[in-house]
Order: sequence, then structure tokens, then C-alpha cells
Amino acid sequence: MSQLFPHTRTGQFEVGDATIHARIGGEGPPLLLLHGFPQTHLMWHSIAPELLQRFTCVMPDLRGYGGSSCPPNTADNSAYSKREMAKDMVAVMAKLGFARFAVVGHDRGGRVAYRMALDRPEVVKCLAVLDIVPTHAMWSGMDAKLAMKAYHWLFLAQPYPLPEMLLEKAARDYVDYTLAAWTASKDLSAFHPEALAEYREMAAQKDRIHALCNDYRAGATYDFEADAVDLAAGRRIAAPTLALWGQSGFPSQTTGPLAAWEKWCETVEGQSISAGHFIVEENPRDTLAALMPFLERHGR
Repeated sequence: MSQLFPHTRTGQFEVGDATIHARIGGEGPPLLLLHGFPQTHLMWHSIAPELLQRFTCVMPDLRGYGGSSCPPNTADNSAYSKREMAKDMVAVMAKLGFARFAVVGHDRGGRVAYRMALDRPEVVKCLAVLDIVPTHAMWSGMDAKLAMKAYHWLFLAQPYPLPEMLLEKAARDYVDYTLAAWTASKDLSAFHPEALAEYREMAAQKDRIHALCNDYRAGATYDFEADAVDLAAGRRIAAPTLALWGQSGFPSQTTGPLAAWEKWCETVEGQSISAGHFIVEENPRDTLAALMPFLERHGR
């Protein structure tokens, strides 16, 4: 897949119980880019050329995704918690010599990113979260309308082996349906053929199907509780924060994306993008136009 990211390199990083695959390139201050479900770091290919000119970009695959390993889960789902994934990413950045950096996360990667900003505020220069609201806000606001749109939150979090058993029978169809259904155009036209091929391949692997389900099991349990503890303690994200969301994405179905983040952040700004959930691939121009000034102000 290197043709999507010319002049970059890849590496494998041993971090505790996981091996993290990451792509690195560019020059300038460090920028960590974290992908979402059901994708890999390839989702950044459309905006990477501009970012690589101004930042040293680190684009990992989260544990359980892409080229990264699939550690065994734990009884409390902590092995696939966003806290544990954030630890992975901090360790990768430390191995690369970066003690402090900007971070941008989409979907699941956004949840890893904001958990990192809460747990390790000293490492996060600034934070951008793409088409999410906090996990606690999602579950607390899960009415019938949102549950119908975010059905995967309830389905993938079901106890083993129900979701795995069903996904293994139609993995490619599930990924294609999911990707298309969450776009504004309701088709696969936003996705580069090579990226789409990798998303499909990943979802067809039995160990990765199990890992993706464990990610959502953690979201319904460990991650929700971690958010609840922070909320009760009044803990807030200190890093300057940017929230971007698709006009027909998941946060648009809530009572208000920016209002949700204002409860969690010391300073936050944001706007909608003309897209569905996958704003980077659906509308790279407008996503980059909103993201770059924020990174230039706070990430350098």
C-alpha cells in the first residue's frame, strides 16, 4: 500500500502485549493520526500529502486492526479499552523520540485520542476528534433513533460468540454495507480501491473479527466506566480541542456535538463538514481546510 503514501516508511513496534504497525513520514512537529472502524491507517491517504509537508506524521493501526497484533482479551475488556490503546500509541511515539505531539482521531481513534488527552495530558499538544461525541454521551443518549443508526454499538458488543459467528459468515458484505451506509452518498465511491481492499481483507480474518468485537465490548463496559469516573470527578481535557463532524454523521443525530464536547474540554471549537461519517475520505478538501489552521496554531 506504499503507493498511497510515497516517501514514507513502515515499522513494527513492540509495546507491552501488542505489536503495533505504523507508517511514518514527513517533516516537522510530530502528529499522531488514529483511524476508526472498520478501517486502518490507510484512511488518511487523501489528506496525508498536505499534512506530510508540515508535520512528521505517525499513522498506526490500532491493536486488533490492520497490521497490528490481536492480543487476547481480558475479563473486564481492558485489553481493548481506549485506555490500553492510548498506552500503545504513547509508547510508539516515545520509541520514535516524541514526548509531546498533536493527535487527530477519527471514530474509534478519536476515542483513543481523547482518552489519551485525559490520562496523559502532558503528551498531548492539541486534540482533534472526528465525527464522535464522548463514549459516555453516546451511551447515555442512546434513544431508539440513535440506536437504529448506531446499531453496531449494540450488536458488536454482544457476548462472544454471537457477533463473531454472524460476521464470519458474511464479513465482506458487512464491511461493504457498513461503509456505504455511513456515507452521505450511501455508496462506496468515497473509498480508494486499495484502501477498500484492505478494509475487506482485515474484516475477513477471524482473529480480527474477534478483536473488532472486543473493541466494542470495551466501549460498552470499561470505556463507559472510565468516562463516568472522569465525569464524576470533574476532570476535563486541557489540550485545545477541535471537533469536526459530518452533517449526516453519528454526532449529528445527538442533541449537539459541540455542546457535548464543551462538557469535557477546557477549550473546544468545531464545525460540521458536508459528508457522512467518513469525513476524511468523503470530503478531504473541507476536512483539511478545517483541520490545518487548528494544527498550525496549536500543534507546532
